[in-house]
Amino acid sequence: MTAAAGELVVLYGPSGSGKTTLLELSAALQRPDHGAVLLHGRDIFSLSAKGQNELRLREIGFIGSSQSLIPGAHAIENAALKLLLVSARDAKASVEPLLERLGLAERLRHRTDQLSMGERQRVVIARALSTAPRLVLADEPTGSLDTHHTREVLGLLRACCTERGTAMLLATHDPEAAAFADTVFELRDGRLTDYTAERFRFPPPSAHAQ
Repeated sequence: MTAAAGELVVLYGPSGSGKTTLLELSAALQRPDHGAVLLHGRDIFSLSAKGQNELRLREIGFIGSSQSLIPGAHAIENAALKLLLVSARDAKASVEPLLERLGLAERLRHRTDQLSMGERQRVVIARALSTAPRLVLADEPTGSLDTHHTREVLGLLRACCTERGTAMLLATHDPEAAAFADTVFELRDGRLTDYTAERFRFPPPSAHAQ
């Protein structure tokens, strides 16, 4: 399996199929029994533990659920958290344009509990993208969202790949995500099968991404 710059690859499968495990392998959080994981031609398991931590900090963004947000912190503080670990200088100012691009210009100073579920998820996305990573790993990023917010978030992720040239691996049990993908794989019982987006019979990505 490969993911090129600017490509959104969807891993579709039910709970327990191995999607999270595959994402963790891609982030060097688990070591594969066989084979290799390459990021821009470099085997990430050839790196030291420090090198892998640096890789996850700078070159890999991870989008999980909005539960990873710090309660009581403002949206801009939550979004800047990862950037603060890279460079404390002007972290909030650096992440502000990204939050504005994600439609949160009026919500920067709102606490987590003052944000809707869709807004919280966009803050998580902003945090993952804040270091301009080469690879983004998204684990069920719309799992707690309704249909409207699901399509909104998927459209934003699609746009981020295109505009930033970021490779993205998105794991989901929701087949609707296939409509936004360049490539779709089905993962079932630990086995990866190649599928095309047409198999899922959903509208093309542009229908939702506009």
